[in-house]
Amino acid sequence: MAVSALALACVTSLASAAPAAQGGQGLSTDKDKTSYAIGMQIGTGINRSLENVKGEVDVNVVLRAIGVVVRGEKPQMTITEAQAQLETFGKRMQAKQAAQAKAQGDKNLAEGTKFLTANAKKAGVKTTASGLQYMVVTQGKGAKPKATDTVKVNYSGSLLDGTVFDASAKHGGPVEMQLDGVIPGWTEGVQLMPVGSKYVFWIPAKLAYGDKSSGPIGPNATLKFEIELLSIAKK
Repeated sequence: MAVSALALACVTSLASAAPAAQGGQGLSTDKDKTSYAIGMQIGTGINRSLENVKGEVDVNVVLRAIGVVVRGEKPQMTITEAQAQLETFGKRMQAKQAAQAKAQGDKNLAEGTKFLTANAKKAGVKTTASGLQYMVVTQGKGAKPKATDTVKVNYSGSLLDGTVFDASAKHGGPVEMQLDGVIPGWTEGVQLMPVGSKYVFWIPAKLAYGDKSSGPIGPNATLKFEIELLSIAKK
């Protein structure tokens, strides 16, 4: 974790100024106020940097070390020792995060499998050989696109709990996309649709993002998409 000398100085200034400010003093000049404001900004940045390691570090010890370095005092660790400690810490955190991601992925996969098994039995739901599920809302009469086509669509994507993670409306309306440049579930599903159709798709993780995360989409997440195929771009 790299922190600039200015950041260190500002945090140290903030720490030393805090008691005076709490007593109603220490911010009487423009210089004091500017210094305090910079300290608040840097402190907020450091808090964000430490957000993913809460419980793993002691902020008071972090501030103490910052003060030692900024004042030019002798640290309790050498640079080599500090680098080795941070390397060990980084590996430990990576292992912890990997374990958490696997646990979440296993949970999502089990929930998705259970959902798809039940969903497949519902009226109107069809399942393809790959495991993609879909339901026809409106059947159009136009041509069907190929995987290499660019299509214009309206769509909404959500998680199984109903959380909407993306929608064409968020991008200002219908969007164009190349079918061989999206997740496999989209590539397969949209090819089933004649222009003018609206389908609902349930895409298993293996046809979506697999064990990878993407924004609010967790590992091994099953996704739901409502897609309206408006047109196929002319070549």
